[in-house]
Amino acid sequence: MPFTVIAVIDVGKTNKKLFLFDQLYRIVWEKSQQLPERVDEDGDPCEDVDELTRWVKDAVDEVLALPQFAVQALNFSTYGASFVYLDADRKLVGQLYNYLKPFPESLRRQFVEQYDPAGELALQTASPLMDSLNSGLMLYRIRHDKPQLFRQIRHALHLPQYLSHLFTDEVVSDVTSIGCHTLLWNFSRQQYHDWVVAEGLDRLFGQLYPADQVVGTIAGTQVHVGGGLHDSSAALIPYLASFQEPFLLISTGTWCISLNPFNAEPLTANELQNDCLCYLQYKGQPVKASRLFAGYEHEQQMKRLAVHFGVAPDYYKQVRYNEALVEQLRQAEPGRQQTKAGVILDSGFGERELGLFPDYETAYHQFMIDLVAAQVASTDLVLTDRSVPLSRIYVDGGFSHNPLYMNLLAAAFPQHAVWAASVAQATALGAALAIHNEWNPMPVPADLITLRQYTRTPSLPVQTSV
Repeated sequence: MPFTVIAVIDVGKTNKKLFLFDQLYRIVWEKSQQLPERVDEDGDPCEDVDELTRWVKDAVDEVLALPQFAVQALNFSTYGASFVYLDADRKLVGQLYNYLKPFPESLRRQFVEQYDPAGELALQTASPLMDSLNSGLMLYRIRHDKPQLFRQIRHALHLPQYLSHLFTDEVVSDVTSIGCHTLLWNFSRQQYHDWVVAEGLDRLFGQLYPADQVVGTIAGTQVHVGGGLHDSSAALIPYLASFQEPFLLISTGTWCISLNPFNAEPLTANELQNDCLCYLQYKGQPVKASRLFAGYEHEQQMKRLAVHFGVAPDYYKQVRYNEALVEQLRQAEPGRQQTKAGVILDSGFGERELGLFPDYETAYHQFMIDLVAAQVASTDLVLTDRSVPLSRIYVDGGFSHNPLYMNLLAAAFPQHAVWAASVAQATALGAALAIHNEWNPMPVPADLITLRQYTRTPSLPVQTSV
């Protein structure tokens, strides 16, 4: 008897993955592939959308043919800020442009002068102006810089919805993609912003479709197909499914993103200046978020420490948390936070003279004190909503396995229960859970997430499943 499963395509910038989850949301099969990039017409690196399309189709065909599994549903999670363009015949046109593609300063000034002279657009769209990271600005750029290409475009689909389209032929839009720093969505009016309509871009988008419903089926099968989700919003779903009590999630990686789905207060100018924005979660509610480039800074400083002390770059993994050393360093000099005009930039450790530290352990403890101070400042921006008391902070990703980070964070938030959370492939799992009611008659399991609590006074963390 074949196992009933859901297939999820999870597309990251580096790794493209396919997972099969059983009805208890355990991974029972997976494959992964790294695809080479190509360059766009300007010579900038970009995703090879043709190669990605081939890989996705082949991967789904492969799992549908596996006799030991009965695939009931298919969904997608991908990185955001990226459109795929189709012509009137639903053929690919243009490129899947990179969200790090340099943006012309003259075009940015033109946009601001025309649509944001009062500087209110960021507040209205819950997103700072971030050039190509705003997918709306990328489409604006095509309209003005590449008019011949723009005339060919009949449909603009964010990447998750493009992958769904490959199997359903439907053109839809989804709030988690529209609501991720696109500049497209007016959060207070719950509609496309006036500038989008003025430019005629709204005509290129499919109808908004609920992320918790399926769009259609794969031709010739009964496999239900979801519309796809933005990865950051998908990664939050296992937590929303597991916890009823209000919480904040710090998702750590290259970027450490503090996500508060229980903070409904409008963004302020100060929050926007400090790289805060709002996402839309899969049921349409805003999620206030702040970002810190902490994972990247950690990587760079580990290289610096390795060179200075003559050790391997991953030597930090051998350093145990030393509370007495932390107190000694704090008494010698309070942790300092590197800011410019009130904006949180980084820990400031890069300006410290390494020769002042007697050994690697001391230097690494000081770095983590500085880094967590910046993290606390970033998290504080989105932590509170006066109407919703919040007592739990969950940390997932790389830093959740770092005892210095976790103990220092717990000490910095003594009024909150701080937990290191572990969930296998949270982004893909979230995409599977989003359409749970469409394919899985069983209740959502209660043990999706494994937790270890850290307290102000370090002790052996208690591990539990919830």
